[in-house]
Amino acid sequence: MMKIYFAGSIRGGREDAALYLEIIEFLKNYGEVLTEHVGDPSLTSNGDGGPADQYIHNRDLEWLQSADVLVAEVTIVSMGVGYEIGRAIEAGKKVLCLFRPEYGRNLSAMISGCPDLEIKKYTTIDEAQKWVADYFKRYF
Repeated sequence: MMKIYFAGSIRGGREDAALYLEIIEFLKNYGEVLTEHVGDPSLTSNGDGGPADQYIHNRDLEWLQSADVLVAEVTIVSMGVGYEIGRAIEAGKKVLCLFRPEYGRNLSAMISGCPDLEIKKYTTIDEAQKWVADYFKRYF
């Protein structure tokens, strides 16, 4: 079964938690989502309040290393998501970034200028799902 690492903002802001959950539920059509907790509506920008930061870092890197693909929602700026994307690229993983430009945010040049990942702009969840389906059809 394919392993999917989904990345979305936690400490950078949780405004898109419901959207993350919808994306995660759709990704389950393609494999196991290792990071389902990112879509948990009860998760706040403080994180889960349990494990220490080093534990979270090591656990998440383990998941990332075992994943076949990284799908990131990058509309809300998150240092953690940027770090995960960089580590995934460094490890030779496929990376799909989903971005909603109409929210008036600018995508980091380090993401938009990177030739080793694919960025898809969208406005609705249906459009995001279409991009995900197309990506998985092409690469997996």
